Amino acid sequence: MDVEKIRQDFPVLQKKFGGKPLIYFDNACQSLRPRQVIDEINRYYNEFPACGGRSMHKLGKRVTEEMIIARAAVAKFFGAKKPEEIVFTRNTTEAINLVANSLGFKEGDVVLTTDKEHNSNLIPWQMLANSKGIKRVITKSGKDNTFSMENFQKAMSKNVKLVSMVHTSNLDGTTIPAKEIIKIAHENGALVLLDAAQSAPHKDLNAKKLDVDFFAASGHKMLGPSGMGILYGKYNLLENMTPFITGGDTVIDTTYTSAKFEKPPAKFEAGLQDYAGMMGFAAAVQYLNNVGIENIERHEIELNKKLTEGIINLPGLSIIGPQDASLRGGITSFNINGMDPHEIAMIMDQAANIAIRSGAHCVHSWFNEHNMKGSARSSLYLYNTKEEVDIFIENLGKIVKFLKL
Repeated sequence: MDVEKIRQDFPVLQKKFGGKPLIYFDNACQSLRPRQVIDEINRYYNEFPACGGRSMHKLGKRVTEEMIIARAAVAKFFGAKKPEEIVFTRNTTEAINLVANSLGFKEGDVVLTTDKEHNSNLIPWQMLANSKGIKRVITKSGKDNTFSMENFQKAMSKNVKLVSMVHTSNLDGTTIPAKEIIKIAHENGALVLLDAAQSAPHKDLNAKKLDVDFFAASGHKMLGPSGMGILYGKYNLLENMTPFITGGDTVIDTTYTSAKFEKPPAKFEAGLQDYAGMMGFAAAVQYLNNVGIENIERHEIELNKKLTEGIINLPGLSIIGPQDASLRGGITSFNINGMDPHEIAMIMDQAANIAIRSGAHCVHSWFNEHNMKGSARSSLYLYNTKEEVDIFIENLGKIVKFLKL
């Protein structure tokens, strides 16, 4: 994998801020975009900025054709059996809410989650518990914050309707054994929804191989545009689900008192869609295909091992989750005694243009449970380099040295 060649595709990495280049280690929040994705977005606005699925003129037909091409590309990337199993959404959050509000939950239905869920996979179930009386069961992680199969099997029962779990945690980078979990869930008659926002950009996520019922992902974390995501769902399940958001393009015909709905995915894609976003997402998965997901994952772990070795013995520093970097992908969440995580992030940004995340990372529930304010978080991707990691280690070391811990 030629990282230097890859970096040339990202315009922002060619810029300097205050005379220094950008070191972008905030990829778990949002990735940068290559010019191939930017060009594809612009192609829509420059060449055929019209409505798809409606108008019969040349521009309208072209948009419809490009939507079909984009959906097919995304479906192929994720191993869907057919393009119609891909529903375009704004992001992972909307995709999870779609399942929560369309699957027909009723009082007493059980939804099983982990103790490390992003708010996107926590709050929808809290809302259903309040509005419809569903029951929520949370399976606890092991001592090192990795998934506990023992705890999961104890929590699993024939009463569970849906197992909804984060595939790769944005908190500490650990990944659950999805295939084994799905097998056990299915044996108990439960469906499985994976929050794949953090796994889709970094790991091989194949719907057919996993036999997963649903998963949600966001384009903005995998080189694609903001405001663009997907819900994958097995077609027979999508067919039987009630639309969540309704209106234009979801129906074949209406009267003043009734509506005849389209088939999936159209019945879930209400209103005028983000056509440029669809095209940009398709360009993003093509870019990832060209580089190779396995190459990306290997590169991230190599960098994270180097980063971890460089900071793990710094006085007063603690890493959240397993200390083995290979179990955390490209993520390292950490705290330094006596420092607010936001202070760490601001100093790294001001001193060396190192962009990291700080705070609760939308996993407030876990931090509250552990009586922690949050953490600083470094997250790596395909365009990051060993030299950038060295600069990160050097500057973090200076902070610790200044504190005299």
